[in-house]
Amino acid sequence: MGISRNATAHWEGDLKSGKGSLSTPQSGLLDGVRYGFNTRFGDEKGTNPEELIAAAHAGCFTMALSAKLTEAGHPPESVDTRAEVDLSMEGGPTMTEIRLKTKAKVPGIDDQKFRAIADDAKQNCPVSKALSAVPITLEAELLG
Repeated sequence: MGISRNATAHWEGDLKSGKGSLSTPQSGLLDGVRYGFNTRFGDEKGTNPEELIAAAHAGCFTMALSAKLTEAGHPPESVDTRAEVDLSMEGGPTMTEIRLKTKAKVPGIDDQKFRAIADDAKQNCPVSKALSAVPITLEAELLG
């Protein structure tokens, strides 16, 4: 059995002077959150697609890593992940790289095993799979 989630986008006007809003009706977390040209390419307050992809990827990878560590008999005390999504403007807007940077506190595991499990989580989390057209790198640090 699968699940389905949704979000909505509304836009008014042209690309540069127009404005939009994003909502996540099921959770209500985003409710008319502003986005536009200047929230994406400038410093205006609001969100943008790259930031939302980064949040989705950081969340999915972190959950996948926690699950895989637990399956291997090493439930983590904590996992913190930052995802960075790069957008290049050369030849038209294109996502060119995603960098996952994770730090985890995991009792009873060595660096090599931790790294192998982290690599597996990177390859197999659903968001990584969906974004497979973009190069994804991983820095994984085991905290003492």
